[in-house]
Amino acid sequence: MSNPTQWTIEQVAAFEHQVTGVTASGDNRIFVNFPRWTEDTAVSVAELQADGSLRPYPDEEWNGWRNARKDELDPAKGWVCVQSIVADGRGSLWVLDPAAPSQAHLVSGGAKLVQIDLASNAVTRSIVFDEDAAPQGSYLNDVRFSNDGKYAYITDSGVVGALLVIDLASGKVARVLDGHPSTQMKKGLVVKADGKELRRPDGRGVEFSADGIELSSDGCWLYWQAIKGDTLYRIATQVLIEGGLKGDDVGDQVEEYGVNGVSDGLLIPQGSNKMLLTAVEDDAVKVRDLDEGPGGTPRILVQDARLRWPDTFTQGPDGTVYVTTSHIQDSAFFKPDAPPALPTQLWRLVGPGF
Repeated sequence: MSNPTQWTIEQVAAFEHQVTGVTASGDNRIFVNFPRWTEDTAVSVAELQADGSLRPYPDEEWNGWRNARKDELDPAKGWVCVQSIVADGRGSLWVLDPAAPSQAHLVSGGAKLVQIDLASNAVTRSIVFDEDAAPQGSYLNDVRFSNDGKYAYITDSGVVGALLVIDLASGKVARVLDGHPSTQMKKGLVVKADGKELRRPDGRGVEFSADGIELSSDGCWLYWQAIKGDTLYRIATQVLIEGGLKGDDVGDQVEEYGVNGVSDGLLIPQGSNKMLLTAVEDDAVKVRDLDEGPGGTPRILVQDARLRWPDTFTQGPDGTVYVTTSHIQDSAFFKPDAPPALPTQLWRLVGPGF
């Protein structure tokens, strides 16, 4: 394990809006997304240009949906409230749109997973989720793809947490572990920021169910945890594919895999059996050795006051790890005098390797 003092962060870009997702393609193009949480953002998905500017992606039309124009535009053909973006290493960018502005009412017909061909910058496929997959109150959060490219796995961090398993060839979607303890918020746990309980003016705290998600390097295990939670869980992907997709109850196949503490994003670097996690209460990125099993302890890799709610990881083709800071504790949700358009950043981790 590397010495934490050897690791630092460097700013890659600064944004005038609240960023959550980031992904790097195989040719090192970087994409970011901006959800409609506290503002009706003009750009939801963008490619980061070399000069730091943002190019609406894939085009202006897909970024044309607005809260005030919701009756004029088809929510299935525009970004409503994008939460996550993932380049699959197979030439596509996938955009996950939970379609719930302000993390509130889900816009009917808007929840979707959209595939974009990176060579042509054209949308090639859109999987729109019905009410069985994404019921009212859901908030689809993050997505991972099987190593063979045949399946997708999604966390639902909404009122009732769950996982979605998708057969990409047929488009079949199964909602699994709906209400299972592993996908729910932990009772009695209060998320803190700056050493204090993080609460809205009406007393509500941070209320996110299953959120962070990651696949083992060999693709055999799917890991996840709730933000309002501290425990890491996993399940064999074979169980999800052979049982979950058929509608079987797979709850008894879930394993507790130790305590991470409060965390948002998860990343297993390429070819590694280490797990990086964003330690949002500590302004830090931590790392744990999965070979140590459920008894493994996360250790601080880098801690920096500028890591204001480290959110989402991605790894570039050269091995560089990037992380967004979404500043959730500084947002208008928790600070009514905060600007609706919240300044946020993208960082790279700089260190000796994992």
